[in-house]
Amino acid sequence: MRFVVVGAGAVGGVVGGRLFEHGHEVVLVAQGEHGRTIASSGLTVASATGVVVLPVPVQGSPQHVDWQEDDVVLLAVKSQDTDVALRQLSASAPKSVAVVCVQNGVANEPTALRRFAHVYGICVMCPASHLEPGVVVASSSPITALLDIGCYPSGVDSVAEQVAVALSESTIESVVRPDIMRWKYTKLLRNLGNAVDAICGPGHRDTRLAQLAWEEGEACLKAAGIEHVTVDEDRARRGNRLNPGDDVSGYPRGGSSSWQSLARGQRTIESDYLNGEIVLLGRLHGVPTPVNVLLQDTANRMAYERVAPGSMTADELLGLLNDLKG
Repeated sequence: MRFVVVGAGAVGGVVGGRLFEHGHEVVLVAQGEHGRTIASSGLTVASATGVVVLPVPVQGSPQHVDWQEDDVVLLAVKSQDTDVALRQLSASAPKSVAVVCVQNGVANEPTALRRFAHVYGICVMCPASHLEPGVVVASSSPITALLDIGCYPSGVDSVAEQVAVALSESTIESVVRPDIMRWKYTKLLRNLGNAVDAICGPGHRDTRLAQLAWEEGEACLKAAGIEHVTVDEDRARRGNRLNPGDDVSGYPRGGSSSWQSLARGQRTIESDYLNGEIVLLGRLHGVPTPVNVLLQDTANRMAYERVAPGSMTADELLGLLNDLKG
């Protein structure tokens, strides 16, 4: 089994790097200066346990990969880039490849299933960052991540089991779950605070705004009849296995993946597939979602205008919310 990591940023780079470091065959797909730096100097994976530079093979596009029938694609691009990535994949990769969505949100798996028959979801719990070309930071050690996997829309098979084994051999805990989307929907609720983190800066994920966004999300899932694991189940799975507060000397710690998008000056952000997923469900099922609408719109505007993360206070955001309600 060879892993082709499409989107070797924070999560994809860390996961691909750990797999390669522990003897698994890996090819990264990374564009721009990041890909060129990996090709010339290797992939730097930094963590509290040390810094390693790995000579992982890298290609700039799926079209340049020498595809094999039993390849497993780890799709790790942001959700707003999924459609383009899948179009590139479908033009070059065999239809037999397994596509594993190592992504936040719940829209990636059905999008992948339109083009590939064998699709898998992963519930991503991987504190990581990518702020400079050729470098990714794994913020937790000795366990790098929790990456539970299952078939989409449900079930398990031998590929899911093999992927879980490979991950578990590579400092990553992975459990095979027949109901992986139940776990991903609860992770979606957690990720609703990413926009707060990006807009107001790290440390604001647990503010009242994030709680209001969660409450709207729960109401929408209930109205839509979508099951998700309980907070207690989610908390029990996490336990104290991850240590995202680990200090990685020489590598400043960033915020959420959305915060990192703004910090890198990207003009797109994933809020349409996090807060926007709740907004969509709310509009379909008649549930008001003013907080998620505000977070989605504000994060999108900041990305498009290349506004730095943390440029608004939580009080300013709450003021905008009150103005909308008024």
